[in-house]
Amino acid sequence: MTDQNIPIVLVHGIARFDILHESLKKKLKLPENQIDDRFEYFKGIKTLLESNGFKVFHTNQDFSGPVTLRAAQLKTRVNEIMTEEGVDRVHLIGHSMGGLDSRHMIVDLGMANSVASLTTIGTPHLGTVLADHLLDNGGTLLVKSVRQVIDLDGFTDLRVDVCDQFNRRAEDEEARNGVFYQTYAAAEDLKLVFLPLMPSWVFIQEHDGRNDGLVSVRSQQWKKELIANDGTRKAVAQKEFPFPADHLNECGWWDPQEALTFSFAGFFKQAGTYESKVRDIYLEIAQNLP
Repeated sequence: MTDQNIPIVLVHGIARFDILHESLKKKLKLPENQIDDRFEYFKGIKTLLESNGFKVFHTNQDFSGPVTLRAAQLKTRVNEIMTEEGVDRVHLIGHSMGGLDSRHMIVDLGMANSVASLTTIGTPHLGTVLADHLLDNGGTLLVKSVRQVIDLDGFTDLRVDVCDQFNRRAEDEEARNGVFYQTYAAAEDLKLVFLPLMPSWVFIQEHDGRNDGLVSVRSQQWKKELIANDGTRKAVAQKEFPFPADHLNECGWWDPQEALTFSFAGFFKQAGTYESKVRDIYLEIAQNLP
C-alpha cells in the first residue's frame, strides 16, 4: 500500500504543449491549488489523485533545453517540494523526456536517496530514431541557428547514441540505488494517432516497430534488468498501457483524430470516457507504488 505522505511529482516532457497555460500561471504567480488542471500537461490527473488522498505536484523544466539543465531544474523543484512537505523522499511519474530528466537527476545530481520510485510513461530510454533522422537532415543546423532565440539542444539528447551512452554510464548506479523503476509503454494504430503525429508514426514504424507516434515501444520499455559492475541485479517492472494510446493520450488528452471513429453526437461522451480511463491508470500507479 502506497504511503500517501510521500508526494507524487508529475514530470512533463520536452516542448510541453500547454506552454501558454503554464506561462499565464507563472505570470499571475498563482499557486498550483488555485489552478484548474483541465488545461494542464497532465490533464485532470492531479485533481483525481488528490481526491484519493495523495499529495501531487507539477514541475516546470525548460521548454526544450538540454537534459542537464532540465535535470537541475527538476532537482530544485523536488527539493522545494520536500522542504514544503517536510519529507525526505518523493515518487516521480515522468512522461516522455520527463523520464530522462528524472533519471539524469537521480544519477548525476545525487538525488537517489530522495526518490522512492520512478515511473516512466512514453519515455525514450533508448532514444528515438526520429530525433536522429530529423537532426541528420537539417535539424542540427536549425538547433544552432536559433540558439540565441530558443534553446533546442534538448532534442539532441534524444539521439539513440546519446541515450545509449547515458544508459551504459548510469546502469551501475541505477542497479545499486534504492529507487524502484517501472516503465509503461503505449502504442496505437495509425488511423487513431493524433494527426500531426502520423508522419512520425509511419517513420518510426518502418525503422523501429510499434510506437505511440513519437517513441517506439522498444525504447519506452527500456530493459528488463539493470546489472551493476559488482553483479547486483535489479528488475525494471515493464508494463503495457492497458489500451491503445498515442503520445498525447498518455498524459490524459483525447485528440480529434480518434473522434473520427465516433459520431459527432457521441464525441464529448467518448472523449470524457477515454480521458477518465487514462486518469484511472495514474490512480492505479499511485495506489501501487512501493
